[in-house]
Amino acid sequence: MANLPQQLLAVLRCPVTGSELVEEGGGLISTAPGPDGARPKYRLEEGIPVLLRPELLDDPARL
Repeated sequence: MANLPQQLLAVLRCPVTGSELVEEGGGLISTAPGPDGARPKYRLEEGIPVLLRPELLDDPARL
């Protein structure tokens, strides 16, 4: 787990809901549910948060 500094977590926001993010299971998860009722999850790559909307990650051509 990356254990991001609290100062960084304090300013990061979910790009879908605008809510705070918390570390969970080696990634970040929104504290509020998205439009589909699920809390959006984001991965950490080498300790760097990848805060792309989940639908963008499903289709690499859209990046």
